[in-house]
Amino acid sequence: MDDRKLVWAGRALTALCLPPFLMGIFMMMTKNPQVIEGMAKYGWPASSIGTILTLEAGCLVLYLIPQTAVLGALLLTGYLGGAVATHLRAGEPPTAALVVAVMAWGGLYLREPRLRELLPFRRKRAK
Repeated sequence: MDDRKLVWAGRALTALCLPPFLMGIFMMMTKNPQVIEGMAKYGWPASSIGTILTLEAGCLVLYLIPQTAVLGALLLTGYLGGAVATHLRAGEPPTAALVVAVMAWGGLYLREPRLRELLPFRRKRAK
């Protein structure tokens, strides 16, 4: 596949993983009652909303800047790993966090040629 097509596919996949982050950031900024209830449900104090908001927004900004995208993806993976652990601890499936993490890395993989060189997918050779 043409590199330009891969980059555009990566941008599209990246765009698809943005709504959950943007919704979470917006809901925390507006101190939505669902956020307060969710924090209490999972055992997090409401006072930690500002810290979590800062972490999520900071990681997302780093992920969206091409020069810092790999660092941002690593940090988002850690952030989403915390979400996975929280859901597992509560006895819930962590499906959403896992899907968003895979989409974030998939989008970065497609739009970053250096990452594709570092982690190439190889085809079986015909005999």
